[in-house]
Amino acid sequence: MTAIEPSAGPASSSQLARERAVGVVQSFGAPIVLAIVVIVAAFSFPTFFTVTNLTNILLQSSFLLIVAIGMTFVIVTGGIDLSVGSVFALGGVLAAYASQWGWVAALVVPLVVGAVIGVIQGALVAWGGMAPFIVTLAGLLAVRGIVLAITNGGSTTPLITDPVLKGIGQGGFASIEWPVVIGLVLLVVGIVLLTRSRTGQGVIAVGGSENASTLMGLPVARVKLSVYVLSGLTASLAGALNAAYTSSGVPVVGVGLELSAISAVVIGGTLLTGGKGSLVGTLAGVLLLGVIQNVINQVGSLTSSVQSIVSGGFLAVVVIIQTVLSRQQRL
Repeated sequence: MTAIEPSAGPASSSQLARERAVGVVQSFGAPIVLAIVVIVAAFSFPTFFTVTNLTNILLQSSFLLIVAIGMTFVIVTGGIDLSVGSVFALGGVLAAYASQWGWVAALVVPLVVGAVIGVIQGALVAWGGMAPFIVTLAGLLAVRGIVLAITNGGSTTPLITDPVLKGIGQGGFASIEWPVVIGLVLLVVGIVLLTRSRTGQGVIAVGGSENASTLMGLPVARVKLSVYVLSGLTASLAGALNAAYTSSGVPVVGVGLELSAISAVVIGGTLLTGGKGSLVGTLAGVLLLGVIQNVINQVGSLTSSVQSIVSGGFLAVVVIIQTVLSRQQRL
C-alpha cells in the first residue's frame, strides 16, 4: 500500500488541472474567439467598429438569440428541435394577421400557437418515447406546410399596420432597438433560470443522466416537455418580433434558422450530448455568427455561401474539440 501512495497525489493533481483546463476552454472558448474576430475586423475595416454597424449586428443577431435561448435548454437535456425555423415563420405570419385586432393579439396569438406546438412535440418525446430528431423534423415539415397553407402557397404576405406593434419591432430605447432589449432580458432570465433555480438544475440533471434523474425523483418527462414548450415560445416570439421589424409576415423566412441556432448553441460550448450548457456561451456563439456575416458583407466581393462555409467550419472544429475534451475528462 505504501509503495503506491506517493503516485496517487501527483496523479490526482494532474487530473484536477486537466479538468480545470477543459472547463476553461469549454466555458470561455467562444468569447475568446469572438473577441479575436472583433479585434481583427476592427483593424481590417474602418466602418466595422462604428456605433451604426455594431447596433446593426446586435439587431440582426437578436432574433437568432431569442431562438437560441430556447434551443439551449433543449440541447442541455440531450434533445434537439429542428422545427424552430418553421415556428419562427408561423409566428411572424400569425402576428401579421392578428395585428388587425391590435398589438396584444399580434403577440399573444403566436405565443399560444408556439406553446401548443411545443406541447405536442414535447409530449411525443417525453411520454411517447420518440426520438427528438424525428419528432421535430416532422414538426419542421408540418408547420412549414401550415405556413404555406394559410398564405396561399407563400404567395400572400400579410402586412402590419398597427403602429404600436411596428414600434416594438422598429423603435428602441437609448439607440438600442426593442428586439435587442427583449433578447437581452430573456437572456438574463434564462441564465438565472438555468443556473440559479431548481428547474435549471433539473434540466442539467436530465441531460446528464435520465436514469440517475429518475432515481433522484426528478420529473424527467415534465422537464423534457417544458424545454420544448420554451423552445416553441421563443421561436414564435422571435418570429413575431421579426414581423414587427419588417412590417410584414413573410412566409418564407426562417429556412435554415434551426441550423444557425444549433450552431450558435454548440459553438457556445453546450454539449450536443446534453448535461452541460451556458447561455453566456450561446450569446457569444450568436454574436460570432453575426460578426462573421457582417465581415463578409464588409468585404463585398464574397457571397453568402462563404458564411455557410465559415460557420460550418467553426461548428466542425468546436465539435471535434468537444469530443477531444470529453475524452480527456474521462482519462
